[in-house]
Amino acid sequence: MLHLQLNIFVLHYNRQGCEVSVKELDGLLSLLVAKKRKLEQEEAETNMQILLNFLHCLRKQKLEELNEIQADLRCIEEDVYAVEKHKIELYRARGRCLAKLRTFDDFTAVKPFPSLVDRHSSDIISNPCNIQGWKGSSDAQSKKTDEKAQISSQGLLMKDACGGPDSPYASQSGLTAARKQRVRSQLNDLKEYYLQKRQQSTAQSHKEDEGDLYAVSREGYHPGLEDFRSVLATFTQSSRLRVIAELRHGDLFHAANIISSIEFDRDDELFATAGVSRRIKIFEFSSVVNEPRDVHYPMVEMPTRSKLRCLSWNKYTKNLIASSDYDGIVTIWDVTTSQSVMEYEEHEKRAWSVDFSCTEPSMLVSGSDDCKVEWMIC
Repeated sequence: MLHLQLNIFVLHYNRQGCEVSVKELDGLLSLLVAKKRKLEQEEAETNMQILLNFLHCLRKQKLEELNEIQADLRCIEEDVYAVEKHKIELYRARGRCLAKLRTFDDFTAVKPFPSLVDRHSSDIISNPCNIQGWKGSSDAQSKKTDEKAQISSQGLLMKDACGGPDSPYASQSGLTAARKQRVRSQLNDLKEYYLQKRQQSTAQSHKEDEGDLYAVSREGYHPGLEDFRSVLATFTQSSRLRVIAELRHGDLFHAANIISSIEFDRDDELFATAGVSRRIKIFEFSSVVNEPRDVHYPMVEMPTRSKLRCLSWNKYTKNLIASSDYDGIVTIWDVTTSQSVMEYEEHEKRAWSVDFSCTEPSMLVSGSDDCKVEWMIC
């Protein structure tokens, strides 16, 4: 590059009829070399700055991920401790029950004859010292029962930990294995749901006072863990889904038969469907489920001007249902009259979602492709 610039410079001077001395050429070469070094230094500094900026961004991102993972681990460790503690309490309760059953079996195995009972009764009445001896034997028996309960619970824990044939899970090994397999098959989804519930409940717990926290957590489980436990138990108890009824709307592969929304009313007696067909159809749930037919006809059908995206039934007023369409219009319908009650042209693009408020029945919210969320009063 330097040689090229030097040749151009010499050619320029030759054309002008000027002679270039060796000293001038040496000075020019030194200037070009210095300029080259400066450019190389600036280039190296720029590259290092870009690399350093990348490393800082990467470190920040990884630290945020590490903090999130550490927070998740703290939640998991808290839940593991709570579950193991509850598990030990269950085993201790089982041990106490087993000890009492053994004591009762031992007592009923050898029954004294009536004459012996009468004789012992008379001995106790005649000799007060026998009463103290009987009380002492009773206390010893109670103490013995508690010791048996503790030994039984410890034995159950050891057998469960070792996975022996007498483990509480061994008798239902097939069912347990099937339920564990369902968990493994949906592990990623369950993990995301668990972490989401725990993070939500943890964030909510910071906003509450200590009295409410104690009232919520006195059962031994964190609220988020309790919700997840219920969902996990329900999920693993079911092995398959059985179809009890179908609503057929012509050709399944035709675009006009796409169902975009299904919504139940407040009493779960009616449900509405809507989609690309530009119609809101109201069905009675009990008739659809209990009356097997090839075709189920809606009890109410309301035509619309545009394709529908979402439905929301009013949580308090049974006959009101809201819809959002592809034109960005939110409409409130009266199911009893099959007529629209009110229309809101609040969005510039397609309205994807609409929902009535659970606490204020006269308010509803909608979201659209125009990146706006609108609250409306009906």
